[in-house]
Amino acid sequence: MAGYKISRIPQKVPPVATSHRLIQTDIPAPGTADILARLDAFESRSMHGQLPLVWDRAEDFSVYDMAGNRWIDFTSTIFVANVGHSNTKVTMAMRAALDRPLYGCYAYANETRARYLEKLVTFAGAPFEKAFLLSAGTEATEAALKLMRMYGQKLGKRRRGIICIEGNWHGRTLGAQMMSGNVAQREWVGYQDADIHHIPFPYPWGLDGNSGEAFLEKGLKKLENSGIDMEQDICGFMLETFQGWGAVFYPESFVQAIEGVCRKFNILLAFDEMQAGFGRTGKAFGFQHYGVVPDLICCGKGMGAGVPLSGVLGRAEVMDLPDVGSMSSTHSANPLVCAAGLAVLEEIEERNLIAETARKGNVLSDALHSLQAQFPDRILSVLGRGLIAAVLFRDPKTGGPDGIFASSVAERCMQKGLLVVHTGRESIKIGPPLTITDEGLMEGVGVFGEAIAEVLSK
Repeated sequence: MAGYKISRIPQKVPPVATSHRLIQTDIPAPGTADILARLDAFESRSMHGQLPLVWDRAEDFSVYDMAGNRWIDFTSTIFVANVGHSNTKVTMAMRAALDRPLYGCYAYANETRARYLEKLVTFAGAPFEKAFLLSAGTEATEAALKLMRMYGQKLGKRRRGIICIEGNWHGRTLGAQMMSGNVAQREWVGYQDADIHHIPFPYPWGLDGNSGEAFLEKGLKKLENSGIDMEQDICGFMLETFQGWGAVFYPESFVQAIEGVCRKFNILLAFDEMQAGFGRTGKAFGFQHYGVVPDLICCGKGMGAGVPLSGVLGRAEVMDLPDVGSMSSTHSANPLVCAAGLAVLEEIEERNLIAETARKGNVLSDALHSLQAQFPDRILSVLGRGLIAAVLFRDPKTGGPDGIFASSVAERCMQKGLLVVHTGRESIKIGPPLTITDEGLMEGVGVFGEAIAEVLSK
């Protein structure tokens, strides 16, 4: 980020040797910069910007570089490795699929796909009856956009409007970018779909004493004043389950009021569950925190434990709107990813990861709030649920967000054997694999606190 650049040049750091961390070289390790330079030369820079660490292998909640340094992972590869890195059950399932052999079969049937879809729909529960599998999260949100608009078409609505939330993020392809709330990141499109609308996000510091329901009413009133008729012009409502950059959840009353609007005006309610799904928040899916029942959920990330697997789940009448052959994807539902996805669901159930994540989430929250009490001038907020959290930093002089301090803390964590999500802004996100031990979790939080104190002492 502007004003702060994390160095690729190896820095001398104190050695670390614990049961979960090992730092035995300069950090980044010698040779890291050379590999990053090769990527600079041959790979689009859009893929770059993470902490300067070259991953060599990852197991459970540990990440190793080529020099054998070991980190506690608080990123889960950005919330992908819910069942742990290189999960043994997932590996065995993929190995069995490769030994068949059958790598892919396009839209032709295979038995593994049938077993996985049965298990997936059962795991999701009512009202979800069918699923459409894809490879990337942005494909899933695009598919949901198509389904919502086809639903509006079926009902004979005047417009095919979709209401989204400012600041939410839904992917990098055309429709997903238009639904996302970052104006700057969709400038490349050159225009904005006139039937994709955005209303404000109810940040806890921006409610001004309003209830979530009243806040929603104000946002929708602006749309209505611009000539939008909710019944005739809107066919879908898309919500990211929480505001990604800061793990900011909505007030329950806000989401429940949205559901009421959807039911009143025959509008589909969709949740983008990429970061929130498959146990991450201490529930099977994040929407369950709000006491609502969506029509569609878009899934990915933790769904496949590292293989490219995503999907949309919904009621049969919605999922079957596209005609035979009119919504497919070359690599969708191939036997390898379906075998991995099936193993993920089995691991979640057999290891009781949803309940365990809820319990560990309370441990994590308590520990982070203790850090907030220790550094009240620097930590503005601790947000999140389950094993997704964000710590928001502020400048004690201005009270405003302090992204430079957050980047400094993220770098210091890396030097001490802890990987956190460096957002490039005032937040640091925390999302370890759901399999992390209590000891590993608390050691990581301890390192995080040490890093804050060390940056403050510089």
